[in-house]
Amino acid sequence: MPLSSMTGFARQQGGNEAQSWTWELRSVNGRGLDLRLRLPPGTEGVEAPARALLSKQLRRGSVTCNLQVATVAQGVSYRINRPLLAELAALASEVAADVEAAPPRLDGLLALRGVLEPVEPEPSQDREAVERALLADLQQAADSLVAARRAEGDRLTVVLGELIDRIEELVTAAAAAAVQRQARQRDRLREQVSQLLDAGTPVPEERLAQELAMLAVKADIAEEIDRLKAHVAQARGHLAADAPVGRELDFLAQEFNREANTLCSKANDLDLTRIGLDLKLAIDRLREQVQNVE
Repeated sequence: MPLSSMTGFARQQGGNEAQSWTWELRSVNGRGLDLRLRLPPGTEGVEAPARALLSKQLRRGSVTCNLQVATVAQGVSYRINRPLLAELAALASEVAADVEAAPPRLDGLLALRGVLEPVEPEPSQDREAVERALLADLQQAADSLVAARRAEGDRLTVVLGELIDRIEELVTAAAAAAVQRQARQRDRLREQVSQLLDAGTPVPEERLAQELAMLAVKADIAEEIDRLKAHVAQARGHLAADAPVGRELDFLAQEFNREANTLCSKANDLDLTRIGLDLKLAIDRLREQVQNVE
């Protein structure tokens, strides 16, 4: 399964002789799968199957599903409200007996509100057939959304791969810098001990050995380097996995950051500190990108 993003958009149009509709799906980052359906009145029957359909194809993301339905324009027919027309004609006759006025004309009566009523066309399909058609179009929209998220996932795969390569490069540089730092620390300590001896200050051998051991323990970053290398291998395994790995990559990015912080705190060396800061920058960029992985 290729890597998928949680960002995407899809639209699908459909309809029959009486109605037209449009599905729109928008997906952004989310900790889990959050489905928000906006359906017009009269389509409540598709909500449950629509949720099931989307839940089957999507694992993570905040997804807004919007359905718009419009009535197809058709020839409008009218009918006369005969009871109302008769009542109005009778009232007109009563008034005509009291005042001098011309009798009402038919066109005038028909123009009165409510005398002519539009006749709504009968639906040509039953509700179940319309719901099946709606869900079929939603399926196509969901397929398009999955394709859009995977296309974005392909781009993310390249970006994440480059960042992991950069992290591995910096880890290798940190290991080499640690070896050079050890030599510099040894030379610096010898110089300090020599200055003490020249000043006539006695330095017990046991005390000197203890200081050397403490410096070595405090400055040792071998475990951090080993864990960072293991995280790099694990990250590459996630990118090649046949399953959604967004949560795993997010957790791994946190572990990367933890080891980089420890490395920087133990650096005590300009070159190693610079590498550690570059490493933290690359890890921060990795964390930003994995937030969008399904």
